[in-house]
Amino acid sequence: MGDNDGLVLGVDLDGVCADYEGAFRASVARQLGRDPADLPPQTVMDAYSEWGLSFTAFERAHRHAVLEDRMFRTMAPMPGVSEALWRLSDLGVWIRIITHRLLFNWAHETSAADTAAWLDLHRIPYRDLCFIGDKPHVGADVYVDDAPRHIVGLRAAGKTAIVFDQPYNRDLPGPRATSWDDVVAHVEGLLASRARQVPLPFDGVPPATVPHPGRAGERPTDRPADRPADRPADRPADEETPR
Repeated sequence: MGDNDGLVLGVDLDGVCADYEGAFRASVARQLGRDPADLPPQTVMDAYSEWGLSFTAFERAHRHAVLEDRMFRTMAPMPGVSEALWRLSDLGVWIRIITHRLLFNWAHETSAADTAAWLDLHRIPYRDLCFIGDKPHVGADVYVDDAPRHIVGLRAAGKTAIVFDQPYNRDLPGPRATSWDDVVAHVEGLLASRARQVPLPFDGVPPATVPHPGRAGERPTDRPADRPADRPADRPADEETPR
């Protein structure tokens, strides 16, 4: 890692890295014997009421998709996700995958194992894999997510959150990414902003411990008695002010 050590990017999976809705649509269509074209894109993020599902029906369909169709292992990646995350990783960004996939009991082992297998299969670089819904407390400098409730919660907690564009989050204000190239551009902008920041002196440091411009590690009180106190003996007068 390089000059950008410390910037942690919190990355959601479903609807951001992986095409959850496409995989779930295919599974539900098979389960119900319906044409996938009859299941429109979700414009409200709920239990897929726009497909005629109640919460109970959603839970049953989701469990089948995870345990029988192995959706978390087989779903398609979003275009450009691997390449984009490698670009950010090469810039020194710490990638932390944060997902709320452990929705229902007795499916955790399959969910976790298939998620890890999918990440490896599609060459997604990451340092941490977190299964948690309380995303603000995971610890990241900037997040990319699609779920409106997570975006709202992150911003309410004072976090920077990039909206990954989906039909159900169009009412949220930006920053917004409509592709993984957009995510890279946003994060590169944050890195550039960090690089321009110059740390200010710490006022609480006692004067005797402040390095003198003449010698690295030398303190004003360490000067020999025969050296002038106003500047180092080997520097001209025009360089006596620390930069």
